[in-house]
Amino acid sequence: MAFGTKPARAVPWAWSPAGSVVGSGSGADPRHLWDPEADPVIADVIEHHNVPEINKALRTWVRNDQPVPSTLPSNLRDFIEDARRLPSWTDKKKLADSFKFVKKQDTLVSVLYAFASGMMATVIPNEARAVYYSRGGSPVYFKDRIAKTAKLGYDIGAVNAYDPSGEMIVTCVKTRMIHAAVRHLLPQSPHWPAHVTPISQEDLMVTWHSLPTTIMQNLVKWKVPIPENESQGYLHSWQLCGHFLGIRDEYLPASWQQANIQAKQVLDPVLGPTKEGVVLADQLLDLGRDLDLTLLSKPILGAFTRFIMGDKLTDWVKIPREPVWSPLLETAWSPFVQIRSGVLGVVPPAENAYWLFDEFLRQFVLWYISELRMPISIEIPTVNRVNF
Repeated sequence: MAFGTKPARAVPWAWSPAGSVVGSGSGADPRHLWDPEADPVIADVIEHHNVPEINKALRTWVRNDQPVPSTLPSNLRDFIEDARRLPSWTDKKKLADSFKFVKKQDTLVSVLYAFASGMMATVIPNEARAVYYSRGGSPVYFKDRIAKTAKLGYDIGAVNAYDPSGEMIVTCVKTRMIHAAVRHLLPQSPHWPAHVTPISQEDLMVTWHSLPTTIMQNLVKWKVPIPENESQGYLHSWQLCGHFLGIRDEYLPASWQQANIQAKQVLDPVLGPTKEGVVLADQLLDLGRDLDLTLLSKPILGAFTRFIMGDKLTDWVKIPREPVWSPLLETAWSPFVQIRSGVLGVVPPAENAYWLFDEFLRQFVLWYISELRMPISIEIPTVNRVNF
């Protein structure tokens, strides 16, 4: 058993592939499946090829329509060519509706990417440990790893995300290769338990649910009005993302109802505290430390995290309750979101709180965009974390 913990899921796999985007499948338990297409290729690349030169070549591969660099090993080129193909169930109209959704809800979605999805990784034990013990968990590389994660969230929201001129397919396929590299490297770490392979199909599904499923659940909770076609479009953009990340189509939910059903089986039961998660949460809240933006201080970022994730999860990673912002968020955030969405008129007594929220969102977007302006290169790692 990994790290002396209980099994991630104590009940047999029960979700039916009839509820998936393709409506059928083997029904195999995803705990015992990884990525048989990517894993042997990336293991071979790490063991037998010049990875720095390969990463140098991959830096030039940015857009979905660009040719795969000719200098890559033939098995890696073949893998990428196969992995980059749009599946037959791609729906261009749904993707256009997804962009309509993102245009309207971009700021709120970005906040949820950070304070729901990003921070949730710290209470998903398998993910927290995989991040912590891989190179990206080191303080030296941690900010770079977060920027790469933010790039995926940014690319999926672009109008041309999956079009030839977009970058989302490339970002996903490169991320899939990183996952394969981590599966090869982490079992070689003296800090990793023997005979445990990280990032299974279930682990990927858990992370997937920490993103679109969790985001939509929060928007529904905040009563944000979302047209049905835009809601379905946003789901479709993430179905495609899951496909390009290497999740089997039979595990990708066909609807939000199915996503919620699946999340109750694979996400909710695995959440829990780890010492690695505590460290990562503290590092995440420290990302705004060097910025001259008063509303991105560690206590305020912690208050947003506690409000969105809830007391139980944030207690696990030792994020304290903030005496001013925590009660303010609990009282005024949901009405503020409804006002921004045009559901409610301004309530005068809360105007100062709403101004603070608007200013927080402005500063958060400034920081988020500034991070994405930096060169971000998703590259195959060759080593695990060595400094603790």
